[in-house]
Amino acid sequence: MSQATERLERYLEDQLGECRSEDVDRRLDELGNLTAAVEGGRIDRELDVLAALSNETRYTLLRVLVAAGEELCVCELNAVVDVSESALSHAMSDLVDAGLVRGRKDGRWKQYRATNRAVAIVTVLDGSVE
Repeated sequence: MSQATERLERYLEDQLGECRSEDVDRRLDELGNLTAAVEGGRIDRELDVLAALSNETRYTLLRVLVAAGEELCVCELNAVVDVSESALSHAMSDLVDAGLVRGRKDGRWKQYRATNRAVAIVTVLDGSVE
């Protein structure tokens, strides 16, 4: 029996007053179902989104796009953040890769819009921070 399983057995014994091997097996099955709910690359995809939001420039650009509620040209976004064109391009690429922003070419200009995912995340954050 692994150390983690032995510890679980002690915990269940404290909680239930007694612990049988069936109790441990049932709880391990329940915990296995919880683990399965986040497998299949889900955590990696969620971490990509969180990583994209963890930079002040990217987060500011995302907030501006969500607040705008419409497409903004890269030149408009460049006026919002004081970074080089290269840094802006890289930031937008990261946001696109995370599924938070969509971009499209319009002649010689690049237009960006926040996705529904971005709007949902910003809405949750607005409600969680005073």
